[in-house]
Amino acid sequence: MGRGAYAEFIVVPADGFIEPKPPTLSFEQAASVGLAALTGLVAVEAVGVSGGHVVLVTGATGGVGSYAVQVAAALGGTVIATSLPDDESWVRSLGASEVVDYRSDVAKAVRASHPGGIDALIDAVNMGDAHNSVAGLVKDGGHVVSTTGSADEEGLKARGIGATNVFAQAHPARFASVVQMAGDGDLQVPIKQTFAFDELPQALGLVGKRSSRGKIAVTIA
Repeated sequence: MGRGAYAEFIVVPADGFIEPKPPTLSFEQAASVGLAALTGLVAVEAVGVSGGHVVLVTGATGGVGSYAVQVAAALGGTVIATSLPDDESWVRSLGASEVVDYRSDVAKAVRASHPGGIDALIDAVNMGDAHNSVAGLVKDGGHVVSTTGSADEEGLKARGIGATNVFAQAHPARFASVVQMAGDGDLQVPIKQTFAFDELPQALGLVGKRSSRGKIAVTIA
């Protein structure tokens, strides 16, 4: 399971690894929920978003980030999302209340609009100094989540800030939850590009690029 596979058929254990495809989703949509939505959900749960909380989601146009924006907004959070200007309307449609161009000084822009700090950070893209810069926006008592393993758990704890490094992982109950949310229409499946199976190298070449948008699907005819 750790390596994954690209194939028309694959054998998996019957319990805990599969969920029925909701009839409202295409096969491409159902396949694009998976670990990205699961990681987004776990990240939002880790920061404890509730009504009135201000949450910054970096990498908001990526697979994990676009799901995190939706879940955080659905829980009543005020979501600040980073994106390019061309993607602003799309990110707002996912639930973002504010959008910051990630090519600018994100920390400076957020601090200007929220001088008292923010309640939480879900960082799905930054590492090193770039991560530390946006983590510094979180006020005492807040929470930082990183999907790149960059959260300084001990250092932030000294400031009274919770910190969690979230990695993609299998979790049957939560997986069933995000599949159901997508099937019910409560979670948009942000497929931006679809490739044929023989175009797989091109699709994989887009994975991890900062400028990538949403999810990439591969169709096996």
